[in-house]
Amino acid sequence: MNKIDLKFLYLIVIFCCLTTITFAQAVQITVNATVNKKKVSPYIYGKNDFFDRSNQFYKEAGLRFARLNGGNNASAYNWQDKLDVHPDWYNNVYPADWDVPAQNINTNFPDMQGMFAFQLLGRVASSGQYNFNDWGYNQSQYWSGVGQNLAGGGVVNASGGSTATTDGNIDLFSKPWPADSSVGILNHWFGTNGLGLNKNQFVYWSMDNEVDVWNGTHDWAMPTLISASVFMDRYIELAKKAKAIYPNIKLCGPVTTSEWQWYKWSNESIWINGKYYPWIEYFIKRCADEEKASGVRVLDVLDIHNYPFYNNNDTAALQGHRIYYDTTYDYPGANGIYSSAGGWDTSLKKEYIFKRIEGWLNEEFGANHGITCGVSEWGTMSSSNPSLESVIYASHLGTFANNGVELFSPWNWSIGMWETLHLFSRYAKEYSVSSTSSLENTVSAYTTVNQLSDAMTVIIVNKDMNASHTVTVNLNGFSAKNGNSETLQLSSLPATETFVSHTDNALKKSTISVNSNTFTIAVPALSTTAVLLEANVLSINDVNTLPTDEAVMIYPNPVKDKLQVKLDLAIAEPTEMTVYNLAGQKLKVFTINSDRQVVHNLDVSAFSEGSYFLSVKNSRYKNSIPFIIAR
Repeated sequence: MNKIDLKFLYLIVIFCCLTTITFAQAVQITVNATVNKKKVSPYIYGKNDFFDRSNQFYKEAGLRFARLNGGNNASAYNWQDKLDVHPDWYNNVYPADWDVPAQNINTNFPDMQGMFAFQLLGRVASSGQYNFNDWGYNQSQYWSGVGQNLAGGGVVNASGGSTATTDGNIDLFSKPWPADSSVGILNHWFGTNGLGLNKNQFVYWSMDNEVDVWNGTHDWAMPTLISASVFMDRYIELAKKAKAIYPNIKLCGPVTTSEWQWYKWSNESIWINGKYYPWIEYFIKRCADEEKASGVRVLDVLDIHNYPFYNNNDTAALQGHRIYYDTTYDYPGANGIYSSAGGWDTSLKKEYIFKRIEGWLNEEFGANHGITCGVSEWGTMSSSNPSLESVIYASHLGTFANNGVELFSPWNWSIGMWETLHLFSRYAKEYSVSSTSSLENTVSAYTTVNQLSDAMTVIIVNKDMNASHTVTVNLNGFSAKNGNSETLQLSSLPATETFVSHTDNALKKSTISVNSNTFTIAVPALSTTAVLLEANVLSINDVNTLPTDEAVMIYPNPVKDKLQVKLDLAIAEPTEMTVYNLAGQKLKVFTINSDRQVVHNLDVSAFSEGSYFLSVKNSRYKNSIPFIIAR
């Protein structure tokens, strides 16, 4: 083949590659600002475990929730003596003081919720005097025997594994800890002569940690797991005592370990009156039964942990957000769900765990129960690709915002996640609204509006690992300002951390053109793009220049509390008046009957500041008059 032929072939290859990129499937997204409007909980912007950066870093990132109870170490935390047991390190006892991070949150993070935990295990740390000498044994190196129960004078099994030659005496390093001792931390922090912490920043409390696997993680205290029923007795006793001290507390349970334990408590099969109950459904039933009997709410947030399994399959991991609500999704890591009907059925792969939970809650508590869902531990792929991690995390944040999830605090934290947290926490608005995509499982949109519905953020997540997509977004129920709107994009993230601050980060800023409530944008492979939109809002100057209408006059405009509506329609029939906001939502409808002049006082004191329209309509007259509420 000559040089000309080689050059021609090279050009064909390049053209084919470019064609593949250019003509990736186009996507249509429809946004409706009046459908499925839900308040977004700021506490989905959370993180687990310790603070290892400056306070300013977390403020700049927009962190709003911190679960700081130490995971498994929480179960044996002694708040009185400031000690806890490390069950994964010989059960050795070390100093631990929750007062310190709590005071840090109280002093430096006024917009943050700190989450800690009550102890239900029944024993807590009491002394480090009888720790196993791990330094003397192997200079504190990790080996397979770190799970042996050696604190309290145990004899090491040098062959390794989790079983010691002789277990230590638990009475030497721990002591009994009843419910009263657990809830005593509330008085210590918030009560008379306590630390004086602001209890409104410590509303959420875990009801211990991964209680369904205590016989594994805390076998030193519970070699055989208690029954589900006995555990619920413990749970309810402590919950009622906590509510008696702090009625507005939000109790979060059962803090299940992972997918298997959503459905199964140990090897127990729970049957009641001929009906099989998966573990979480049984937990919900017992909480509901208690509330009906005593009037005390013992569950406020149904809290789970999730460490999903994808067998190193990136494509599957990119669909992980579908585990919670998507009734069509076959989860490749399904396991515990096989037992959800009382037998073992491997055809059961559709997880939708939060949708199931919401169904169980409705069944046991009734509609409008107010109990929400949360994920207080979660693990990502821990991949070497920050863009992949970022998109997986973004899809979870968007899904949780859309569905009213109360809290979300990942345990594993990968490069790319700070950038994503910052983008959502700083630029998404307060209310989630409907977004539907023609290619939902590849390119999704998560849309939010502010309280006045005069600003909107559309966040587009492209989960395609190889191709960019051209996306056209059509807006409904929101009158977007024509012209250029700002975009913020995360894509092609490097292998090292890029987030430094609100002004020093990896966000790529650009603009797109918006015209007649439509815009088109190209989104790269594995990217998250926020489009910041403003509504067409009347200013006070705009109102002052509006033409007058002799038949219907409104004043004052702008108005503070009472709007005077003067009618002179010369028609003897009812006239319907409707107040709309800019999103087209009806806020107030009333009818005036008059055949001549009349002045109606319209009370708008309950409405927020912003722009509105008054629609006036009868058989001979129709008009829509803008007005502003300004205080």
